[in-house]
Amino acid sequence: MFYILELYPEACAKKIRFHNYLRTMRLDKFTWAMRLFKTRSIAAAACNKDKVKLNEHFSKPGKTVSIGDTVSIKENPIWRTFKVHSIPKSRVGAKLVKDNIQEITSAEDKAILEEQKLFNQQQKNFGWEGRPTK
Repeated sequence: MFYILELYPEACAKKIRFHNYLRTMRLDKFTWAMRLFKTRSIAAAACNKDKVKLNEHFSKPGKTVSIGDTVSIKENPIWRTFKVHSIPKSRVGAKLVKDNIQEITSAEDKAILEEQKLFNQQQKNFGWEGRPTK
């Protein structure tokens, strides 16, 4: 018990239970639990297609996420990056996501993403969507 206190002093300061503090979770399950993907199968497919990074390395769905790791998700044309603060037991509500992860994406990247979303919305409004009919 004392050895754990020496390794994880911030757990004592926050009064976190050690069995919750030392948890790890699969990458696909974590991204689903943090509501970064709608379903777990979509999260696993994104991992397999190299659209998810764990600590700046492309990772498979079974890679384990722990506290302090960074998770990056490709959202064209940028990478959204998140810092892991805690690992939940299961999927959390939308209001509780900010307690578990923190988005550390730069402001410039967020501006580029907003421009791209606006451009896509304008194309949709003008009817320039998808492939033309035959």
